Amino acid sequence: MKNLRKLGILLLVGATLTLASIAQPQPGWMLMDAEKDGIHGISEQKAYQMLANRKPRKVVVAVIDSGVDIDHEDLKDIIWKNPGEIPGNGIDDDKNGYIDDVHGWNFIGGKNGSHVNQDSYEITRIYARLKKKFDGKSADQIGKKEKVEFALYEKIKKEIEEKVANYTTEMLSIQYLYDSFNDTRDYIIKNFDIIELNPTTLSALKIEDEKMNSSVQTLNLIMLMTGSENFDQLMKELDGALSYYNDAINYGYNVEFDPRHIVGDDYNNSSERFYGNNDVKGPDPSHGTHVAGIIAAKRNNGIGMDGIADNVEIMVLRVVPNGDERDKDVANGIRYAADNGALVINMSFGKKYVHDKKVVDDAIKYAESKGVLLIHAGGNESEDIDIENFYPSRKFLKGQAKNWIEVGALNWRQAPDLAGSFSNYGKKNLDLFAPGVDIYSTYPGSTYEFQQGTSMAAPVVSGVAAVLFSYFPELNASDIKKALLESVHKFENIQVTRPGGEDMMPFNMLCRTGGAVNLFNAVNACMKMLK
Repeated sequence: MKNLRKLGILLLVGATLTLASIAQPQPGWMLMDAEKDGIHGISEQKAYQMLANRKPRKVVVAVIDSGVDIDHEDLKDIIWKNPGEIPGNGIDDDKNGYIDDVHGWNFIGGKNGSHVNQDSYEITRIYARLKKKFDGKSADQIGKKEKVEFALYEKIKKEIEEKVANYTTEMLSIQYLYDSFNDTRDYIIKNFDIIELNPTTLSALKIEDEKMNSSVQTLNLIMLMTGSENFDQLMKELDGALSYYNDAINYGYNVEFDPRHIVGDDYNNSSERFYGNNDVKGPDPSHGTHVAGIIAAKRNNGIGMDGIADNVEIMVLRVVPNGDERDKDVANGIRYAADNGALVINMSFGKKYVHDKKVVDDAIKYAESKGVLLIHAGGNESEDIDIENFYPSRKFLKGQAKNWIEVGALNWRQAPDLAGSFSNYGKKNLDLFAPGVDIYSTYPGSTYEFQQGTSMAAPVVSGVAAVLFSYFPELNASDIKKALLESVHKFENIQVTRPGGEDMMPFNMLCRTGGAVNLFNAVNACMKMLK
């Protein structure tokens, strides 16, 4: 799902913490092996040793996301290049309907090179439509045929008003912390000979002023609990949280905000396909860049980090703004990927409301007909997706997609913290878990950062799937999906904390397979299929 960068700071203040409870993740933990390293990664080294005598083929993985920094030092060599397109000549050389689509396509850009950056949430767009119809009306003024729609209008109106009120309060609280910590820093610099503020230097301070001592302890506590190595890193996180709340209030839940004119399409025509531009980076490619690195950042080059798959090219499809993606764009991204050679599509996004489910369902069916495997992030709301609906999903109005894998986020910690506390779950509708907490990957400007979410777990599975497609060309999407699901590392008889709660439950009740993706096991499964 989207990297909301929401810190939950309000929950941290006043919490009790001991240094013994603090541990830092290892940057490459997603690749590690439980038996060798004591961490439930994907056993990458063992898997590649087993594949040493097999000849791989090149595989294209489509990243439908916010855009990707295609010039990143660890990604530039693995970005897909459209073999049928001559760059920069202003001609649709391959006759696929998209001019100069060298590395993919941007479905939320304008013909003049402009971009949709912020966008509203789907709930807000639905509310804006219904508001024109029902604003100022009471239930006794509504006809029988409109009662269902009117009930939805009242429900989402209340939800939006509550969200805006809560977010405003939380933003003010974080702003207070932000300002307070700056004052605390100024006090320390003025009164102590300290160059860098970090947990070590703060813990050593002895301050007689009771009020200021309390401020320093709070600063130290939150720095520890957010995993911030120093003051600047913490303030960057707080600044990100402020930006999240500000965007949610001013754009996400703003009924008056609609940037779709930038794209210049007929938004009511869901069958329209050929709009947008070829700038696949966009104004904020941070989320997509992180996702792409997990899948296939250049391996064994001594730079930054290693992605999971070698012999992979990343096709970039910009569909996700800072807000909710639109169904029309999602459908077009899926169709573009299927038409242009992708075997795996990674979709690290989702929402709780839907505008045009049919157009996305039809695109999913189309991808299935083309032999494409779709990997989708399960969501970060700590909810049971057997009960709560999220979109897009494998479920059609009739039947369900056979080429779909739904992914939850695995923690690097052991039980009872094995499942990411934010991860959605579901015994029926979530397929498996994958590393998704504190994942180190590529970030714009040839930098690297830790991020977490099911948005990070899905590309782990996409990377594993890409390896299987590459080294086992005899197998199709159905075979690869079967291998992935049947070869999970199972967590049998293990009790974990339910995501979002404090009660305990068996891990095998969190997803269909009861386990986490494992490349080594999946390679074994594929080899057995070929015998």
